[in-house]
Amino acid sequence: MAEKILIVGATGLIGGLLTRKLVGQGRDKSLHLLLRRPYREDVGKAKIHVQLQENWPATIATIKADIVISCLGSTMKKAGSKEEFAAVDRELVGAVAAAAKAAGARQFIAISSTMADSSASSFYLKTKGEAEDLMRAQKFERLDIIRPGLLRGERKNDNRLGESLAIAASPVMDMLLHGKLRRYRSILASDVADAIIVLMAENGPGLFVHENDAIWKMV
Repeated sequence: MAEKILIVGATGLIGGLLTRKLVGQGRDKSLHLLLRRPYREDVGKAKIHVQLQENWPATIATIKADIVISCLGSTMKKAGSKEEFAAVDRELVGAVAAAAKAAGARQFIAISSTMADSSASSFYLKTKGEAEDLMRAQKFERLDIIRPGLLRGERKNDNRLGESLAIAASPVMDMLLHGKLRRYRSILASDVADAIIVLMAENGPGLFVHENDAIWKMV
């Protein structure tokens, strides 16, 4: 019997790509999507759960997925304040991880950020690092934390001017980033989605952090 998969954050760039790839592979029968708003694309036989965020833990408890994938993430501009940003990128991610563990998930896969560190001076990186700490505290049988560089891909209804300018400059900047600095290179969101699919097939227990080079090796 196929393992039950839950994607949280399927309306985002990576979450959307991942969903389409899994549906295209015929894995929709075992796929669940947990969302804040209706999903507008064809997801085959995947089950869509539209709930208020405060109801997500209870919904996760009823789904009882074997693999839970968090593609949650916002920006300071979109969130509107540090508090609202942390509410999604730390508190909600942490709540999803805790609920997934309580529901018996074998594996948790999450998109984080390069340089995420709970002791960082940057509020963004600190918040991302604190979210990672919350995931680690759940002690999943297998935890995969993905830390991609600047994501390249078409976002729908999510204009990010600063990010767009950085992406435009990335071909030149990427050539200047070598060695350990390769982690800051831009990366296709579709490559990250492909890496997640590879990781879903991994059975070895433990905690794994995947940056750009590790992602590229998987796709």
